[in-house]
Amino acid sequence: MWQPEPYRIKMVEPIRLPGRAEREAHLAKAGYNLFSIPAEAVFIDLLTDSGTGAMSDRQWSALMRGDESYAQARSWFRFYEAVKGFTGMEHVLPCHQGRAGENILFSEISKPGLTIPSNNHFDTTRANIEFYGAEALDLVVAEGRDPHKIFPFKGNIDLGRLEDTLKKLGAAKVPLVMCTVTNNTGGGQPVSLANIKGASEICHKHGVPFFLDACRFAENAWFIKQREPLYKDKSVREIVREMFSCADGATMSAKKDGLGNIGGFIALRDGDLARRLQNSLILREGFLTYGGLAGRDLEALAQGFEEVQEESYLSARVGQVADFGEALKSHGVSILEPVGGHAVYLDAKPVYPNIPAERFPAQTLAVALYREGGVRGVEIGSLMFGKKREDGTFEPSAMELVRLAVPRRVYTASHLSYVAEVAGEVIKKAGQEKGYKLTYEPPFLRHFTSRLAPVS
Repeated sequence: MWQPEPYRIKMVEPIRLPGRAEREAHLAKAGYNLFSIPAEAVFIDLLTDSGTGAMSDRQWSALMRGDESYAQARSWFRFYEAVKGFTGMEHVLPCHQGRAGENILFSEISKPGLTIPSNNHFDTTRANIEFYGAEALDLVVAEGRDPHKIFPFKGNIDLGRLEDTLKKLGAAKVPLVMCTVTNNTGGGQPVSLANIKGASEICHKHGVPFFLDACRFAENAWFIKQREPLYKDKSVREIVREMFSCADGATMSAKKDGLGNIGGFIALRDGDLARRLQNSLILREGFLTYGGLAGRDLEALAQGFEEVQEESYLSARVGQVADFGEALKSHGVSILEPVGGHAVYLDAKPVYPNIPAERFPAQTLAVALYREGGVRGVEIGSLMFGKKREDGTFEPSAMELVRLAVPRRVYTASHLSYVAEVAGEVIKKAGQEKGYKLTYEPPFLRHFTSRLAPVS
């Protein structure tokens, strides 16, 4: 039997749909970059699910228990025990968000001549690796590069290519292998436990550490329970522990499956590596027992780590996103399938077949959604990942996607039904669009601060 969300709403926040002329003005002022649109000018904000969720009454209560002592605060110990409890890792370095943890980790291990493989690196992970000179190598399975292929675990690492890569390069050239769960760049797609175990075994055979990028670990565990027959009778908590048992370390943005508005961590089994990272943590974030977070944040996250593994929550969370995908399809919108756990990804290629990658079809679709109905998503295509080759030609992204990320416990079915209707109207007007060109781009993470103009 279908069940509704396992919570009641106790507080509401007003939102407003700006008029079309106002939306057009905001787009022009922002250089057609949706990151530069004021949040108050957005009606339904699906830019990200990172730090945008609603906290529970238990989390708000935990905030009041926050111990703001500088060192060895009570709240630190609660956070530490919570992270150690589900990761099984002894060494925990708190930080203010996931990319801070990535930066601390890769500043120590990433340098020119090295390669760090993954299923798919997300934008900040790739940028932190490449900033320090290493190569970020994507090894997702072939099914994960086809937006319309139905496959239960499209986030899996291609184990054959991983084996070949480690044989060719050796442990001296590969400081670690990462696996993102769920695989955000590839459409929020899960990774099977068999694949996690297989990747871990290959890494350890070659003497290479295996890490999880674990920001949506609970959603990944839920998909394992639903789609991997061997684990259908296991609890999510048991599956989570088994996932982490395969890893030597993990980075996490706790703004996702920590159900918090800020926070993250690095967790490690290797005490020597942990000690090497401690100085960077103190220099960049704060003392070892708060890492850029207030005591109240540590308390809220410790509580969130417990709540996110509740199966009634996960069923409603993943179910809402799946229903959103069906609503979009009913309005003729092409989406990446099967639908992932935190977002629906729109496929821009069939919408704009005549717009080349260097004119950013996915960004064109994202802009059109805001123009039509005040909906903000994020481009995951050639604006985010495309680049110029040495010969001057353009290397496009493998897929041209617009991610509509659903914040946790925030929007209702009617909000998402509205978004589906808006997307349907955009599809009807697709022939009017010609794409966009860059007028400014920074050297890293171009999509955050670039400016664009319509192609005339």
